[in-house]
Amino acid sequence: MESNIGKKVIIRGSRSGVEFGKLVAKNGSEVTLENARRIWYWSGAASLSQLAKDGTSNPKECKFTVTVDSITILDAIEIIPCTDKAIKSIEEVSTWKR
Repeated sequence: MESNIGKKVIIRGSRSGVEFGKLVAKNGSEVTLENARRIWYWSGAASLSQLAKDGTSNPKECKFTVTVDSITILDAIEIIPCTDKAIKSIEEVSTWKR
């Protein structure tokens, strides 16, 4: 099985939600991402799998938060590597904040 360390991924946590960023560490269900954004709400993709593969076709309706330098997620239940197309799409979504 290929390691996802060093790749940009989408992480789904059982309670913490969904994050996008560069996977730098994994120990069981604990993962650390660099340059991470919370994916609060997405549109333009039917699932996280499609978002990781194709990106979003409706970026104006997405709610992706500010980028943080690092985040450790304690309850990761899914790690989905992103394609270059998806990375570009996700990174181009405007920051959602209040």
